[in-house]
Amino acid sequence: MGRIEYKNHDRFLLAVDCIIFGFDGNDLKALLVKRALEPEIGKWSLMGGFANKEESVDKAAERILFTLTGLEKIYMEQLHCFGDIDRDPGGRVISIAYFALIKIDDSNVELLDTHNAKWFDLRKLPNLIFDHKQMVKLAKERLQQKVANHPIGFELLPDKFTLQQLQGLYEAIYETSFDKRNFTRKILSLGILQRLDEKEKASSKKGAFYYVFDKKKYKQLEHEGIKLI
Repeated sequence: MGRIEYKNHDRFLLAVDCIIFGFDGNDLKALLVKRALEPEIGKWSLMGGFANKEESVDKAAERILFTLTGLEKIYMEQLHCFGDIDRDPGGRVISIAYFALIKIDDSNVELLDTHNAKWFDLRKLPNLIFDHKQMVKLAKERLQQKVANHPIGFELLPDKFTLQQLQGLYEAIYETSFDKRNFTRKILSLGILQRLDEKEKASSKKGAFYYVFDKKKYKQLEHEGIKLI
């Protein structure tokens, strides 16, 4: 009975758009593609697509992310529903936006080339189609909120990293500078980093120790609501 009643209502297209963040060691970046179809063909866009009737929106996001990067099981989070009536000149399209965090070097270069994809500094984004600039802005704000209390920033770093690289990541996310001594003391006091015997020596003769994120230790402390920054 319910299915028959549904026929009396309007039907809309459901899209998924993905804001993909990466960190190149200096800057926080977003992965954009040149749109391959009308409207706005050839202009810069987020990677997106329509959800299929046999998949959930989460699965649609995973499919879209894999299609562009070749990566699976990456960090992603549903961000917001964008549903302004005239947001897409191609028709009535409602978009569920997700943001994802990846290690830039892990992405498949051939797939990026196939989709005419390019990494852009968040401070120097080109003009984007539709409401995609608003999506990126909201995703950046969400990232800034979450990295203060959740260790998702480590998704943007290599598996082993120096404290300088970690500080550089947080400075890129917040677009500000932190006092080195205070940052180091704060992050080490949490006990969630494990120092390795190996050093990174490209930046200085003395070298800096590499660290890894201790997920097990973090899980033990998670219920205490630790603050990273």
